[in-house]
Amino acid sequence: MLNIDAIHLREINMPLAYPFETSFGLTTGRRILLVELEADGLTAWGECVAGEHPYFSDEMIDTAWIITETELAPRLFDAEVHGGSNCPEIFKQVRGHRMAKASLENAVWDLEAQAKRISLAELLGGTREIIPCGVSIGIQPSLEQLMEKIETELAAGYQRIKLKCKPGWDSHVFEAVRERWPDIMLSCDANSVYRMKDLDHIAGWDRFKLLMIEQPLWFDDFYFHSLLQKRIKTDICLDESIRNRRDALAAIAMESCRIINIKVGRVGGFCEAIAVHNVAEERGIPVWCGGMLETGIGRSHNIALSSLSNFSLPGDVSASSRYWAQDIIEPEVTVSSKGEIVVPTGIGRGFEVQKDRIEALTVRRCTLRTKARVTA
Repeated sequence: MLNIDAIHLREINMPLAYPFETSFGLTTGRRILLVELEADGLTAWGECVAGEHPYFSDEMIDTAWIITETELAPRLFDAEVHGGSNCPEIFKQVRGHRMAKASLENAVWDLEAQAKRISLAELLGGTREIIPCGVSIGIQPSLEQLMEKIETELAAGYQRIKLKCKPGWDSHVFEAVRERWPDIMLSCDANSVYRMKDLDHIAGWDRFKLLMIEQPLWFDDFYFHSLLQKRIKTDICLDESIRNRRDALAAIAMESCRIINIKVGRVGGFCEAIAVHNVAEERGIPVWCGGMLETGIGRSHNIALSSLSNFSLPGDVSASSRYWAQDIIEPEVTVSSKGEIVVPTGIGRGFEVQKDRIEALTVRRCTLRTKARVTA
């Protein structure tokens, strides 16, 4: 059994190395909730990927903090914790709040891997030694700046280019990119900004030979995506709509998509992420790992998850330097000239946390113990 002695919550503020714009708006910095577990002389880390606002999902960092402190952490202290696979049962009375749950559950998986002295990837059942990487490029101030950005990322070796899009920044952008790079692996991500009136417009994107169109319609929809998928040749990929294994089964049965993006925070932790991965693999649906502007802690979790067998498409697990002037892990995540990341084989996540840097970035903290609470 894992005897958890303390749970430390920290909010850190980190400026992005480059602004990142989607259909939700422009992001220049992140408020990030980190979870640190102490147990039996070991220290494990989790990262909550909830944003500053409830735009991508109904969670945000402030709700995640409250739920973790008042509901999830007490349940973890009171339970017999044998490993990460126990966490869904421990947290089941709390409805929703999947990103908050994931931050604790993933830290427990890290703790379990350390206790067993194996890598996190091995504990999860990963088989891939190397994972292919793509990049997600936000909406740019001009088409010229976008082209320069793509050229830089291709020169760095990334295997897939994903373009954020929205009405007014879509067809002419895809056309310009395809004219310059007719053979690159290209996809787009709408973050659920289009509606049924746009179906003819979206259908016209077939001519751009995109790898996928990610979440073009409502964030909680399967039905209208299934109608769209029947009208177009390009594969639809669902992201926000897939919250768990049951959603994946429904989307596949309704033919709402042919690809699934798995974000470990969005589905509530490694247990559900593995379940979605397995049900997709059984039905011949490829998956890939999406990103949420994570620090190196969350990024290391994504690398471990991406080592599972059905992560056959390049994900958004890119280098630390694409997002941060200085990350909070060492070594930082790097991508080879072939656009690949080597999966760590060391104990746990395979990256050391820069505790001094985290302390310097911390703006809020709370320490929870079995029968006590200390704040600062």
